[in-house]
Amino acid sequence: MREPATSDELVDDEFVEDDNDAGIQLSARRLVALGVFLILAVVGLYYLGPQMAGLERTWRRIERGDPYWLLLALVFTVGSFGGYVALFRGVYIRAGSGIDWRESYEITMAGNMAARLFAAGGAGGILLTAWALRRSGMTPRQVADKSISFIVVTYIVYAVALVVFGFGLWSGLIAGPAPFGVTVAPAVLGCLLIAAGLLIAFVPTDLERRLGWLTRANGRFGKWGRGLANVPAAASTGVRDALAHLGTRDPALLGALAFWGFQIAVLWAAFRAFGESPPFGVLVMGFFVGMFGNLLPMPGGVGGVEGGMIGAFAAFGVDAGLAFVAVLVYRAFVFWLPLLPGVIAYFQLLRTVERWREERRRRRPLVGRAVVAGAAADGRS
Repeated sequence: MREPATSDELVDDEFVEDDNDAGIQLSARRLVALGVFLILAVVGLYYLGPQMAGLERTWRRIERGDPYWLLLALVFTVGSFGGYVALFRGVYIRAGSGIDWRESYEITMAGNMAARLFAAGGAGGILLTAWALRRSGMTPRQVADKSISFIVVTYIVYAVALVVFGFGLWSGLIAGPAPFGVTVAPAVLGCLLIAAGLLIAFVPTDLERRLGWLTRANGRFGKWGRGLANVPAAASTGVRDALAHLGTRDPALLGALAFWGFQIAVLWAAFRAFGESPPFGVLVMGFFVGMFGNLLPMPGGVGGVEGGMIGAFAAFGVDAGLAFVAVLVYRAFVFWLPLLPGVIAYFQLLRTVERWREERRRRRPLVGRAVVAGAAADGRS
């Protein structure tokens, strides 16, 4: 007869909680470092930007900015983050996560803040988001698969936009100037990104099992083999999940369109606040080409995105002074403005994680007693 299980044996093997894991800690030193970094970035852009571009009078445009359009830019900013939260919840809820709207907001806004405060390339935001999802009860594999799926669903809009508007401008189907370097070249890159994603989907998700002779080897060779097999297999699972999700009619998928579309609307309103907006195709293409600046090793792409967008619009023949002010105002709304709500959301998230921890602690004794009682009943029978 099987011995009754004890409560200590009832801990989920796929979710062992570490009470000492506090995620990415937002210390006072890091807050001060963030403040200094932001101040230096603003001062540098204010004093050096116009001098480098020969735009000494550029900042005078700000005094003539239309408050109506700036208020509209604020509304569009809220819409962009609302779409991001909706998409986030829609993707992770498919994995069985029980996070609600408020918790999704806390995770996304705190992750947005961490992406700016910590490592370049958004690593801080990725780590904080993964930590929060693990604390919500998701397994490491679920977090990894859904995180890749979320990235694919979000950035497929980016790649498709490069292709459609790049080739559309170049062919004349979309009105506007069409310099080769900011139309055809990015469009080709978008095609390559889409092709790469589809090819990854063909990688077997059980690649590690199929390469058993390699992954079961001892020593460093076996470790490398397992790593080489796991990465493409995990990526394939995430891409397949994203493609399957795209095949549904889940309204949450509209969050990806809202996330990018409202950001472009913020840039459009910023142009209108200080002058005329470029043609729609040029506005969209200049926006997405400028986003390549996020690849530069700078926190949040600060400086890289601004320079990339201004350079892209200059290539399209847009007035440099107008582009300079419009892009900086756009970045003020979508980059600087959400930082304070992000810090607040981080501390709210810490309280939420503690609540999740307490709820699990209260459930474990109840589950333990039920399993022990069931085992005892089986023994009597």
